[in-house]
Amino acid sequence: MVALEVFDLSNNRLKSSIPAELGLLVGTLKRLGLVNNSLSGIIPFQIGQLQGASVLMKGNRFHNKSFAPLSLCTLHSVKDFDVANDTTLCPLERNALSDFYDSAKGAEWTDGSLWLDEYASYCDWKGVTCGKNQVTQLNLINNGLSGRLSNSIGHLTFIKVMDLSDNDIKGSIPTQIGLLSELTYLRLSYNAFTGAAPEGLGELTQMKLLQLQSNRLTELPNIPELDESLYNTSTFVTDCGVPSAFDEPLECDNCTMCCEYYSTAFAEME
Repeated sequence: MVALEVFDLSNNRLKSSIPAELGLLVGTLKRLGLVNNSLSGIIPFQIGQLQGASVLMKGNRFHNKSFAPLSLCTLHSVKDFDVANDTTLCPLERNALSDFYDSAKGAEWTDGSLWLDEYASYCDWKGVTCGKNQVTQLNLINNGLSGRLSNSIGHLTFIKVMDLSDNDIKGSIPTQIGLLSELTYLRLSYNAFTGAAPEGLGELTQMKLLQLQSNRLTELPNIPELDESLYNTSTFVTDCGVPSAFDEPLECDNCTMCCEYYSTAFAEME
């Protein structure tokens, strides 16, 4: 039997929704072309399972119903999706959170409710808070995160609060965190981060609380003195205490509290 490799109905007057049965062509179809029609409704998630296929859908009427399936936007299985850069169908922050989930081994989290759901709003995913459909908070305290912190975190440009404390995230803190200019509250404490903290942390001028203690960081950038009026001695905490896990403790002139190797802490003296 000859396998169907190209199914192209572009530049016609097709209406209504795309049949999910097109997903049955998985394994054989290399190109699905539905460009410049009047198709509407929800794009079936089965289309995103067309392994290695190019999916072409520009010039239709999908915008009023739903996001495109997450797996299609992130090119999880397909080779190409011609509207993947359409932020109405494929929001950039949803893609970034999807990558964050994969990098932090989301399948092993204690609670990953709605994460990677094909159609659910990313604002309803566990630990995500939005304002005007923009991510403003990410709170996943003690939730079994491991792996690494994805560079894609830098796409959450409206985020104000990020608390990933009490997990087991490894590797370096990505430099892209310095792009989060609205960030006011950052807790990465009690993880397994290593290496030098990125210079960009010192450029986050809205920061009110920064806690990096109980990691394996070897160097801190120059971080200006933070206003202690909200969080007092908990405002800026690192592993700058003695005894230290390192030959030399972290240098931190503006820390408000220094933690020691045995997880105790003391406030910096004036």
